[in-house]
Amino acid sequence: MEKVVLITGGSSGIGKSIGEFLHLRRFVVYGTSRNPERVLNSVFPLITLDVRNVDSIHKAVANIIATSGRLDIVINNAGVGITGPLEEIPMEEIKNNFETNFFGPIEVMRAALPQMRLQKSGLIINITSIAGYMGLPYRSVYSASKGALELITESLRMEVKSFGIQITNVAPGDFATNIASGRFHAPVIKGSAYEIPYGNTLKMMDEHVDSGSNPDEMAEAVYQIIQNPSPRIHYKVGIFMQQFSIVLKRILPDKVYEKMLMKHYKL
Repeated sequence: MEKVVLITGGSSGIGKSIGEFLHLRRFVVYGTSRNPERVLNSVFPLITLDVRNVDSIHKAVANIIATSGRLDIVINNAGVGITGPLEEIPMEEIKNNFETNFFGPIEVMRAALPQMRLQKSGLIINITSIAGYMGLPYRSVYSASKGALELITESLRMEVKSFGIQITNVAPGDFATNIASGRFHAPVIKGSAYEIPYGNTLKMMDEHVDSGSNPDEMAEAVYQIIQNPSPRIHYKVGIFMQQFSIVLKRILPDKVYEKMLMKHYKL
């Protein structure tokens, strides 16, 4: 039986790569976009879904179940970046980031779980970030929202395991996608106490994304997880140093690790 997959944020970047990869392997793929009518080149159907809108989430999930009769895999991929000194990021932008990166994925899971429970099977893959494993300078809100999703996954995994449902996290490092153009940048304010260090860090972050890995690596990783009948709790995908930074955080004293990060960001 062909498995039915829902991918939030399936119109570009990592979500699009995962969708195309699975479509070629005969999965029934549904991607989502806030404006699917603007996307002309998708090889799989795109349905309207805004992760900040509860009604649109439940409508999209119900639509898929009505069309395909089941829902086997949910990939919570929709997310948005945010940068800036915490002191200078508008509070409404902080709330918007959590709505997209944290509360939205929770609502998608809550919409899908009843059907998966009915089937006595299902897999939810939450796309988080290596940034979610550590507090990064000028990425405080992004690190916090992705880190929160990592922990929610750990808890929910134990709650639904007896229903035959698996949940896992995949934390990518820097990938060459359009996330930098779509994220909220707090402006570099002339004369601000953060003007020079934040301005320099912002340039460095954009360079990392521009020279990032191919999103197809994420698609391959997700496919391997789907093939695994008992997936791990956490997966990391990215260049060696990004993955190794998580290991270092675990073994180094906090202040030594902090010093290492500050040196990396030239702070």
